[in-house]
Amino acid sequence: MNVPFTYVQFHLAFLVPAVLFLVATGFVSRSSSDGSDTGQSHGWRHYWAGVVIITAVALAYTTPWDNYLIARGVWWYGDGRTALRIWNAPIEEYLFIVVQPWLTALWLSHFDADNSWERSARPVAGRVVGVGAALAVGLAGWRLLGTDGGFYLGAVLAWSAPVVALQWAVGGPQLWARRRVVALGTLLPALYLCLADRIAIEFGVWVLSARYTTGVAIGGLPIEEATFFVVTNLFVVQGVILYRLVTIRWATGTAGDEQSGDEQSAVRRASGDGKRGRVGPGVDGEFEDAGG
Repeated sequence: MNVPFTYVQFHLAFLVPAVLFLVATGFVSRSSSDGSDTGQSHGWRHYWAGVVIITAVALAYTTPWDNYLIARGVWWYGDGRTALRIWNAPIEEYLFIVVQPWLTALWLSHFDADNSWERSARPVAGRVVGVGAALAVGLAGWRLLGTDGGFYLGAVLAWSAPVVALQWAVGGPQLWARRRVVALGTLLPALYLCLADRIAIEFGVWVLSARYTTGVAIGGLPIEEATFFVVTNLFVVQGVILYRLVTIRWATGTAGDEQSGDEQSAVRRASGDGKRGRVGPGVDGEFEDAGG
């Protein structure tokens, strides 16, 4: 008798090992650092507080969208693959929504990034370009919603555009200045989750509707699923980076895109003695002053 590969087993096979690996490597990295214990403690509290907030927002924002698409028949779950259902989605789906931000945040915490809020010669223009690009993506999504084959892809694009637009409206120049970290922080977890998703589809844990998808696939993975993982990881990475920078700015009392030399020094003191430090918990004590 064939035993089906269940959604719970998917978590155990792909999410739990990845989280444990990133926790272990992060612990080794922090243990070998020279940062003060006080600074590390403050850094952990601020960083993971931001991740908790982002996770709560992700759950609240994704749940209605996810359940609507399931009810619409965009995808469904194989027989015997899920446990308890809440609304239209299985409980494992909610667990996935909660775990994904933590997986991405653990990966992001391994990166170094500039702690300062840089000057921008054209801060408004930078934000307008980012917001405009996000709104253009959203508009394309709304157009796709009017077709059956493009419905799922359109739903992903239209749903993601407001979040990306808001993030770039808040900190477009800062995100652009950290574009390498944003790209690497987003794409590696997305690639891993795409691989896991491809295997789950192969084993019938969930099934995508041929009616509501384009039929375009990358390595056997529907383009809609790949797009979903890219935009959701982008939400988390940009959200964590901006939360950290805004927290430092609030702690130092600076405002606006133009900073004097004294203000930039204050930001550096709140974010660490050097100009650079961890994106994640403060191995250089970057949140020591901010935590007070």
